Amino acid sequence: MIKVGIVGGTGYTGVELLRLLAQHPQAEVVVITSRSEDGVKVTDLYPNLRGHYDGLAFSVPDVAKLGACDVVFFATPHGVAHALAGELLDAGTRVIDLSADFRLQDAEEWSRWYGQPHGAAHLLGEAVYGLPEVNREQIRGARLIAVPGCYPTATQLGFLPLLENGLVDNGRLIADCKSGVSGAGRAAKISSLFTEAGESMMAYAVKGHRHLPEISQGLRRAAGGEVGLTFVPHLTPMIRGIHATLYATLVDTSVDVQGLYEKRYADEPFVDVMPAGSHPETRSVRGANMCRVAVHRPQGGDLVVILSVIDNLVKGASGQAIQNMNIVFGMDERLGLNNVALLP
Repeated sequence: MIKVGIVGGTGYTGVELLRLLAQHPQAEVVVITSRSEDGVKVTDLYPNLRGHYDGLAFSVPDVAKLGACDVVFFATPHGVAHALAGELLDAGTRVIDLSADFRLQDAEEWSRWYGQPHGAAHLLGEAVYGLPEVNREQIRGARLIAVPGCYPTATQLGFLPLLENGLVDNGRLIADCKSGVSGAGRAAKISSLFTEAGESMMAYAVKGHRHLPEISQGLRRAAGGEVGLTFVPHLTPMIRGIHATLYATLVDTSVDVQGLYEKRYADEPFVDVMPAGSHPETRSVRGANMCRVAVHRPQGGDLVVILSVIDNLVKGASGQAIQNMNIVFGMDERLGLNNVALLP
C-alpha cells in the first residue's frame, strides 16, 4: 500500500484528490495538511467523504511526517512547494506538485509571470512535466513531477498530433478556451460569486495569462521549434469543465487529420478521439479523468478546428496527478480513475 501525504487539502484540487484516492486500491492517505483547519476532521469539512476518511484530520505541515510518506501531493497556491519539496526529496519521498511551481523550466520566466523569485530553481532541472501522453517514460523514474495546468492539458492534447508531424503553420495557432468557475479556486472572490458569474460569460487575461508560457513551452517541444500562439481564456457559468476550441492552418491539405488523431491516441487510456463530425460536451467528462477530442475541417479547407474537453479538476489537475503516481509506482495508470463521467 502506497502511503500518501497531501499538502493543502482544503481547496478544490485537494478534496478531489481525496475523492479519487478513496477508490484507489493501492493508496492510503495518511497525512493531510492545512494550517487554517489544523485539528479539524476531514469528514467534518467534507461530509461527502464520510465512511472513507473518518479517522483522518488536518494538521500543520510537518516535514518528518510528510517525509515518511511514499509520495506527497502539493495542492497548494503557487510558491508553497518551493519551500518543502527539497526536504521531502532528500527524505526519499516522491513529490507530485499540482501548482505551477515546477512547470516552467526557466526560473526567470516563472518569476515574471508569478510576481516573485523562484524559491527552488536548483530543482527545475530534474522536474518532469507530468503530461503522460508525452512524457510517460520520464515520469516512470521521476522524483519530482509538475502536473500540467488545466488549460495547458486541454490545449496541448488538442494540438500535439499536428505539431509533432509538422502539418500546420506553427506561427498561427489560436486557443479559444472556456473554464468553469472552480478553476479560480475555492478562495472567496467577488468574480466567483454566483451573482457575478451566473448567466454571464467573459474573456479575461487577454493580454497574457499565466498558463500561456506553459502552453507555449509544451507546444515548442512538440513542434521542435518556435510557435506563435494566441491564447484567450473565458470564464463560463458552470462549476467544472474546460472547453478548448483550437485553430491551426494546414500546410498539407492531403493529410487524413481524423486518422492522424486516432493513430496518435490509440493506446492512450485517457484520450478519446471521437468520430468525425462530433462535438464533445464538457458534461461528457464531468468527474472523469478523460480528454475528449474532435477534429473538424470546415468546408474542407486548410483550417483545422480541434475541440478538446476535460474536467479541470480531474484530467486538468487531481486525476492527472494520480495518473502520474500510478506510472511512477509501476501500476496500471487507470487505477482509481476508471469512474464514468456524470450525466446529467
